[in-house]
Amino acid sequence: MQDADDGSCWWQLDEPALLARLDCNRDGLTSAAAAQRQPPARPTLSMPAALRRATLALLRRFANPLVLILLIAGAVSAAMGEIANAVILASIIAISVSLDAYQEARSADAAQRLQQSLAHWATVLRDGQPTRIAASAVVPGDLLLLQAGDIVPADARLLTTQNLLVNQALLTGESYPVEKRVGTNAEPASAAADAPDAVLAGSAIQSGSATALAVLTGPDTELGQIGADISKREKPTAFDMDVQGFGMFIMRLTLFLVLFVLLVNALFHRPWLESFMFAVALAVGLTPELLPMIVSVTLARGAMRLARKHVIVKQLAVIQNLGAMDVFCSDKTGTLTEAIIRLDRTIDLQANPSQTVRDLLVVNSFFASGARSALDEAVLSGLDTHCDGWTLLGQLPFDFDRRRASVLVQGPRERLLIAKGAPEDILRVCTQYTPQPDLPPQALDEAARQRATQAFLDLEQSGFRILAVATRAMPEALGVQASDESNMVLHGYAAFMDPPKRGAAAALKALRSSGVKIKIISGDSEGVTRHLCTLLHLPVKGVLTGRALAVMDAATLRAKVEDTTIFCRMTPSQKERVVLACKHLGHTVGYLGDGINDAPALHAADVGMSVESAADVARDAARVILLRRSLSVVHDGVMEGRRTAMNVLKYILMGTSSNFGNMFSMAGAALFLPFLPMLPVQILLNNMLYDISELPIPLDNVDAGDMAAPRRLDIASIRRFMLIVGPVSSVFDFVTFYLLLHVLDANEAMFQTCWFVESLCTQVLVIFVIRTRGNPCKSRPNAALVAAACLVVATALWLPVSPLAGFFSFTPPPAAFYLMLAPLILCYLAVVQIIKSKFFVAGPGR
Repeated sequence: MQDADDGSCWWQLDEPALLARLDCNRDGLTSAAAAQRQPPARPTLSMPAALRRATLALLRRFANPLVLILLIAGAVSAAMGEIANAVILASIIAISVSLDAYQEARSADAAQRLQQSLAHWATVLRDGQPTRIAASAVVPGDLLLLQAGDIVPADARLLTTQNLLVNQALLTGESYPVEKRVGTNAEPASAAADAPDAVLAGSAIQSGSATALAVLTGPDTELGQIGADISKREKPTAFDMDVQGFGMFIMRLTLFLVLFVLLVNALFHRPWLESFMFAVALAVGLTPELLPMIVSVTLARGAMRLARKHVIVKQLAVIQNLGAMDVFCSDKTGTLTEAIIRLDRTIDLQANPSQTVRDLLVVNSFFASGARSALDEAVLSGLDTHCDGWTLLGQLPFDFDRRRASVLVQGPRERLLIAKGAPEDILRVCTQYTPQPDLPPQALDEAARQRATQAFLDLEQSGFRILAVATRAMPEALGVQASDESNMVLHGYAAFMDPPKRGAAAALKALRSSGVKIKIISGDSEGVTRHLCTLLHLPVKGVLTGRALAVMDAATLRAKVEDTTIFCRMTPSQKERVVLACKHLGHTVGYLGDGINDAPALHAADVGMSVESAADVARDAARVILLRRSLSVVHDGVMEGRRTAMNVLKYILMGTSSNFGNMFSMAGAALFLPFLPMLPVQILLNNMLYDISELPIPLDNVDAGDMAAPRRLDIASIRRFMLIVGPVSSVFDFVTFYLLLHVLDANEAMFQTCWFVESLCTQVLVIFVIRTRGNPCKSRPNAALVAAACLVVATALWLPVSPLAGFFSFTPPPAAFYLMLAPLILCYLAVVQIIKSKFFVAGPGR
């Protein structure tokens, strides 16, 4: 924060001094003046600077513990004259680091291009006219026009306010909004965030409206100085934590195997360097060093596929959460409905058409400021009126606690406070009602209150959204405050119709059939929401109202939330509580909303989703932006997330099971063989060729059955799969050992060569069994995966008879070996298929 003694404490200057300092006035800037104040374009990085930045990004990857182990092993190999080992280790490092850096650069570039369409906008007064511009184009001296839902684009001084509440959580960490107003404190604030007449870039207008003078923009703002990336650093996703857990598991297993091998070789008094290199080779062979690259490529590919389906992902890792999502919470208006709201009728309490109610409603909506709602637009749509004869004196904008919006107006005959809002909340402040337009008001006794309540409930049961309209005569008032909303006269109701969105029923059905529970969280009433669920063919298990939720503690809510479909009359904080309760029960929760009241729930959800036209605060809170207002794209996103998760899982299952089997076999063979079962250089070559065969996994096809349910990395399931399939691989390895020693009477070089070929062929070809949970003959792999696997198998068969054989200490195998090889591979693949089928039928990993 800027120091209070600094002369740049603009929030302490009076208005004339600040206007003079910025060389502007209350009428805003002209386009020419604004153009002159635009900062110069950032210079393009010079070639040396760009190269230096790329080099630093590449070097950061060498801080990875796995890469450091490989570097140390390579350095030791080179120092001891093991040139072949050093070359292979250098190749593995180059492949892993270079591909990861390349994919990250591609992903960052793609994300930057995609997010250009998500830039925040601001409304400023230019040339005397309200003008919508990109927030980044705001310059010092611009007059900002702020309303509920906006993200403040600059550090600014307030000139006028109307019931302004601002959320400064991004800068101060305080989750509760603070009131801002024009005025001078007796003691000047020491920081801009504490000044009552200053708003800062990145804060959100929660309610009310204001005009403000932009003082600091871009990197000069408080947010720019502390670093927006630091302030908004994303918390780890469930997928990030799963991968970290998997990494720790592999590290423990690797350490155990390495220590075991070193101990065995020490007991047999074998050369320490040879034993060390063998142990390091085992560690390298067991560790899936390409996992970061596989994840990067898979997520980047998923993001680009989603972009083609009109879904923009702000954070790549959230794609995994999409695949794991098993609870989908949605707002109602604009997500499940068309948001093309039309005013159907206005009625009095006798259910008769009422022109009085319509006229009062028009006046209220016409003078409404702040975030004008879709209901206001529906009221004023098609009306050629300027409310002649009415003058605005004051207003109370809508907020989610009062659930009302009121205006104080001077009419042709009297001065009125006109309120509209949720029927229950309007009834709460009414003491009288008008039975008919020409009759004087009567007391709203209990019987009349029940009739009035039943009147709007009947309309809600028919699917109408209802606003109640009430007035209060205030002949002496010059302004209005919340306490004035009392002793009002209820006049009647306005009924609005918002039809369900086309395709919403089919999309919800598709999500439900894919194992995703649907929950509707709405600020609307139970009757309206139930009627919508009927139209959408969505079964309703239970209903919870905001009033009931308000008296529940967290434990009670968690017990209730599982069997509840509709949450109605919810405030923003209550929506957030519902999402957090679902997460506490172990669900991966998605939330779709586009309003100011959805922002807390969007922040809390594992997958916060909004639309391009949403309020700025909603778009800012969401991690996924839908460029098309259709629930079908949500289902597309879920399926893409599952496809991505399955391809990452394929690599992990194949790498851990086959690698663990081979490494276990090598460790076991060291107990009874008088020589190493495979030389370190051969182990490293085996591992590098195997990794090459798996590079196309991000491109692989995924069976429809594998995407039928939510997917999440299950470390316990992966461990069980590894401990079941790995030993099966070892059994076939030991059979191979027996045949080599007692049938072919192989010497050391032939043994190592033949087992190199057998182990690499089985590791690579088992890909086609493990890549699908079903029958591998009925699942079609990607052509690139087939080509890579065939190429590596051909290389394994060619190397022992190639000019490179001597470099890797290979010797040509006898013809009898190849006669044994084919049956061994076929038997191994058949056994793995049987075990795999039983494993997945039992349910792990679902």
